[in-house]
Amino acid sequence: MTIAMVVPAVPEIVEEEIESAVDSRNESLPSLRELGPPDLVHLVKQSAKSGNKQSSVYHHVTGTDASSSASLAAYVNTIIYSPNDKSSKVISGLYCCYNAFSRLDMRVEVKIPGGVESYCIDERGDKRVASDALWMETFLCGVLRAYAYADDGSGDSIKKIIGVRRFDPITSTEMEHRFLDAAERLFFKGPQLGSEPEVQVPNIASNHLTTGLISYIHTTGRYTSGINLFEKLRTRNLEVSSLLARVMISADEEVQAVKLLHDAVAKLPMDYSLLDCQAAFCQSKSRLDWALECAKRSVTAAPSEFGTWARLAEVYVGLEQWDLALLTLNSCPMFTYNDKDFPRMPEPAHVLLPVLRESILDEIDEPTNYDGDQVHQSLRKLHAAGYKGTFLKAYSLLTEITAKIGWDQLLRVRSQVFVMEEEYRSEKQTGSNQNASNPNASTTALRGTPSPIVNGHTISESHANGDTDSHEKDEETLLEKQASPTSPVSPPSSATVADGSIEKPEQTITPEVVKSGSDDISDAPTASAPKYTQIHNKRLCERWLDNLFMVLYEDLRIYTIWRTDMARAQSESSDYRKSPEEWEILGELAERLHHFPEAVEAYQACLRIRFSPKAMKGVLKMYEEKGRNGEVLQAMIRLIAWQYRWYSEFSPALLRTIRKLIESEGAVKVRSIVQATSLPQPVLDLTHRYVELCVAFRSSGSEA
Repeated sequence: MTIAMVVPAVPEIVEEEIESAVDSRNESLPSLRELGPPDLVHLVKQSAKSGNKQSSVYHHVTGTDASSSASLAAYVNTIIYSPNDKSSKVISGLYCCYNAFSRLDMRVEVKIPGGVESYCIDERGDKRVASDALWMETFLCGVLRAYAYADDGSGDSIKKIIGVRRFDPITSTEMEHRFLDAAERLFFKGPQLGSEPEVQVPNIASNHLTTGLISYIHTTGRYTSGINLFEKLRTRNLEVSSLLARVMISADEEVQAVKLLHDAVAKLPMDYSLLDCQAAFCQSKSRLDWALECAKRSVTAAPSEFGTWARLAEVYVGLEQWDLALLTLNSCPMFTYNDKDFPRMPEPAHVLLPVLRESILDEIDEPTNYDGDQVHQSLRKLHAAGYKGTFLKAYSLLTEITAKIGWDQLLRVRSQVFVMEEEYRSEKQTGSNQNASNPNASTTALRGTPSPIVNGHTISESHANGDTDSHEKDEETLLEKQASPTSPVSPPSSATVADGSIEKPEQTITPEVVKSGSDDISDAPTASAPKYTQIHNKRLCERWLDNLFMVLYEDLRIYTIWRTDMARAQSESSDYRKSPEEWEILGELAERLHHFPEAVEAYQACLRIRFSPKAMKGVLKMYEEKGRNGEVLQAMIRLIAWQYRWYSEFSPALLRTIRKLIESEGAVKVRSIVQATSLPQPVLDLTHRYVELCVAFRSSGSEA
């Protein structure tokens, strides 16, 4: 059963020069790294009044059926014969869809009058023949891109690329069968597609193909289909066991998942994906002692992967071992964030953004122009808002620790585990030996105890077996590595802001000074300066982590000012005014700092002034946590209508929310609540389509 679509409107980006968008796409092909950009649809028009005068427009699209040239030609024909502009006619259309497996851009050209030509372009711009095997790869890439470029409901992805139509790539069980069949055939080519930014080396279990598969299974709740797929793949490669176990756990088949993990780890004891899956499961069951051992083994198996260290840090945070959590965080390998392959297009002549009639709802209309003057300068300069990838995860861990123990206690723990500037000065003055043997942060975080178990033996046993020299050499080497220019000494925390509520870390001394051993960093310490005698038991703080402390300080400073000013205004019974953009930023700020009630308060203040998808998504989280299903649906109706307004009929996050509501309330009740809402019927029908999709996939609760 295929769900009838309410087709989003067609945006038109008008070019200054004909085919300049196609030329830009051709030039970008050699630089594409991963799944590639959204599909490009380019149309050439001829004026009906001005003779042979031609113009060209384009838009991007995701989620169309790219299994053959015929399906892409059909999409182009729907645009050609349903034009927005009645004053001109389309004389040719070009559909471009990137094949990330073979690094080819598949092209389907429709000419009127004329015919359809399909071919592909390689990185050098040469034409090639489009075979059936290439089309199967392209179809799979199209589905993966639909999930990768989908919006989470907040509007962030929609606002990144202008004029993108987003369709649901899988709308029936028949389409699902084709998708999973293609995924099975091409599964072991998955590492060629790259991986999420937190993964350094793509592998069988961690790449864009497995990410897309897991996202699809969790979105639709089609766990049985996922289990069947991974069971078949597991017979060919045991490393697939971690993916199978994750799906089983999500499907509430935890006993089978635990047995599977036990058997798989026995055969692959150094597979970090399996060990990380075990650690995550133990975390979910509040068995942090078991999770700790699994996380340590996972780090040992993959010390160059960020995810293993982040998991270990999470476990230490759960165990409230703050010093080891900071040491583990300091040891995380950080990767430069590489964004998706967003299209780089020339400046358009103008842009036409028509509104879908069915999505018209006065309360969700937003101003199309963003007025930066309405945002205070201090709010525009919050660097944490731009963190992505490994830095986003590391910052989240740091803010979680802060939320649990407070800023002052965090600084005290920091001074206990990292070398502070005052200590360094004192040590330089007393001429202490700087080359003393010193265990590094990585091994300290992994061990956590004076005599840990390593490969079944305690450290003392290893020494007795003659491993002492090798351990000392390894530790000295790692210490030297930490003292390199990328590892500065952490600053002390002494200066305070004007209100005295937030301590500000001082600037660090330069790492070059540490490496060169220069003595001119500052004046000699005074007689009253504390005597530091434990400097060799501490670590050098990585520059990136030191920067996170400074960014966290700025977040806390702005947050404290906001809450203080707001409390003062309430006590004086006066209005506390902010622009919608400022309320949105303050909501994000509070959410980053794990102050969720305050975040909801800011989002609600924003919504009282005007609609914001980001603010509505933030309030939606609160409704979900409190089980207020009526309010959840009211928020969903507006978010779905806003998505359609901006040409998106598909949001995995919103579909997942609807599916969970149906599981708890049933499809009949969900439909009834939606229908009872006093909003225009076309707007309600947009939400009904999400419900119908869950019914088509026979989600739990949709049988009635």
